[in-house]
Amino acid sequence: MSTSDDVRVLVHALDQAADELDHVHADQLTGPTPCGDWDVAALADHLVAAPAKFLTMMRGEQPDWAAPPPHVREGWGAEFRVHADDLSHAWHELEGDPPTPAAWQVAEIAVHTWDLVSALGRPTDRLDPEVAQVALNFMRASLEPEKRGPAFGPEQTPAPDAGPYETLAAFAGRAAG
Repeated sequence: MSTSDDVRVLVHALDQAADELDHVHADQLTGPTPCGDWDVAALADHLVAAPAKFLTMMRGEQPDWAAPPPHVREGWGAEFRVHADDLSHAWHELEGDPPTPAAWQVAEIAVHTWDLVSALGRPTDRLDPEVAQVALNFMRASLEPEKRGPAFGPEQTPAPDAGPYETLAAFAGRAAG
């Protein structure tokens, strides 16, 4: 895939993450997620903050991924969309080589979208399979076992009938059912 194809897929990934964030409700915030110690509130906050951090990278700066993101109390999808739109514009206005691969951003958004959808008990079969495939291809090419750290557990074996998102989740170390 070319960078422009990856950017197109990134825009789809951002749109679907925003749509899923619209389904977060205050009474779900303390629920568990596939992300270790994160509850739904922490996962939603991380996901909402991701496009702004990617935009910082697009500007040639280094975001502090360890810093806790601002806590969003409601309107997660709307808050996400503001930063996602800025990120999309930055990609469309980019001249020259990108400071970070769009596919890496797709992978981050795709995995955490699956995490959120799973935590909320929503169906994953409505998620864009192309987003999952770009994310999985990037992760398979880039995520070496020694770089998995706390964010990605050991690769799991997906079910034989696993869809693209369950396969991505299993590669990311999530127990994908």
